[in-house]
Amino acid sequence: MGTASGGSEGQSGLVKSFLDFFYGNFVVLLLGFIQTPILTRLLGRADFGKTGMFEIAVTIIYIFSILGMDQSYIRYYYREGVSRRNLLFSCLLPALGIVSVLSVVYVFFSGQANVFLFGETGTDITLLVIAYTMISVLERYFFLDVRMQQNGKLYSNVNIAQKVLSILIIIGAWHVFGDNFRVGLYAMTLSWGGTTFFLIIRYLKQGRAGEEEGRTKRVPEMELIRYGLPFIAVLLMEWLLSSADRFALRLWSSFEELGLYTSAMRIIVLLLTVKNTFVAYWSPIAMERFETRDIEENRPFFQRIYGTVQILCVFLSSGLIVTRRAVVLILGKDYRGAESMIPFLTLMPVFAILFEITNQSIKFSKKNWYLNAASLFTILCNVAGNALLVPKLGGLGAAAATGCSYLIYFMIGTLAGERCIPVGYPVKKTFFLALVMTAYCAEASFYGAWILDLLGGILLCFTACLMNRDAAKGMIEYGKKFIRSGKKKKTE
Repeated sequence: MGTASGGSEGQSGLVKSFLDFFYGNFVVLLLGFIQTPILTRLLGRADFGKTGMFEIAVTIIYIFSILGMDQSYIRYYYREGVSRRNLLFSCLLPALGIVSVLSVVYVFFSGQANVFLFGETGTDITLLVIAYTMISVLERYFFLDVRMQQNGKLYSNVNIAQKVLSILIIIGAWHVFGDNFRVGLYAMTLSWGGTTFFLIIRYLKQGRAGEEEGRTKRVPEMELIRYGLPFIAVLLMEWLLSSADRFALRLWSSFEELGLYTSAMRIIVLLLTVKNTFVAYWSPIAMERFETRDIEENRPFFQRIYGTVQILCVFLSSGLIVTRRAVVLILGKDYRGAESMIPFLTLMPVFAILFEITNQSIKFSKKNWYLNAASLFTILCNVAGNALLVPKLGGLGAAAATGCSYLIYFMIGTLAGERCIPVGYPVKKTFFLALVMTAYCAEASFYGAWILDLLGGILLCFTACLMNRDAAKGMIEYGKKFIRSGKKKKTE
């Protein structure tokens, strides 16, 4: 195999590229250990829960604004001869027009919407929803450009700057508003606004200097729209999948329970950080390989990446479940109940990461209706699960319904991906591992004896390594090589 597909040199390059993306998110993770307890200690559970509803409102406007054109940008970015600068603006400008129209619509219905989402209304709340949505659209494209350039260092540094800004604004806003959910809203809006403004200025200053020679082709707008439109349904269904739990808690529970659940989700940022980093790193690489290499060359590469990522996900998930009590301590005494919700919630980022690998076959084949079908069935399961469990178990029921729904979504979508391009992912083995993980999460959530958590985590990690022996051996060999190279540098 060549360097990109199998040699140790290629693996080293992939690891280095991933670490460029990850180091910033690792720092962001550490800063999150400062930000989250600041918010939970400054805000009561009810106000903290309302910040989660803010994200729901913004996301639904964003989905219909973006038109799925961000996926068109990813799909055609590496197409030979295509002007990347023209591609970006062809995708961005329609989204800005639509978000402006939808913002006006939100203003007309802001009274009812704000009362439902936050339990109160106000002009500043409406303006924050609109401003954050507009920023989200701009941030998506200009941050996406950084990702597609595979500029991991800039990606990391911008993430760090955003988190530092957020912490500073939280402290400042609290002195103005006190114990009020607006503190979180201002922090999210102003911090993302600052870093997005920087990315826009950087991009405009670059001019056409970054344009490669010979890239003059223009992708017709209708072709971009035709590719992107099906993703509206995909994103809408993913939004429903990720929001049904909070809607259920809003309808059948209280803002206090919603705040507890939101705090548990903030702990899951430990895994979501890895997931977001992996998505930023992986999507450009996967699309470039599908575009430039045949399936026979890609098959062992994708299988090895899948096995390696699966092992890492299981280790991280198990580690968080075992140590969750210590992590929850930083939130404050009012949030101790969040520890029972964490185990099932770890299923969400784990299977989202794995699906990010397997769904590339669907995206490249342009058969996005598979994603729609998988999403629709999963949402029905999720809504039914929340309706049955939330009235009885509150946040724990929402966590169980959400975690199991992501497992269902992954399995259906992966089977569809194999029909599009048969890469040969170990679906049966993964399904067995998923059953073991679900049983482990149930034990940790409903019984939670520390020794059982530890033994169950060890068993789960051993099972993952056993099922992915080749990937485990590769990881061990790479670790040995890394240690040897470190020792060699010290002696020189």
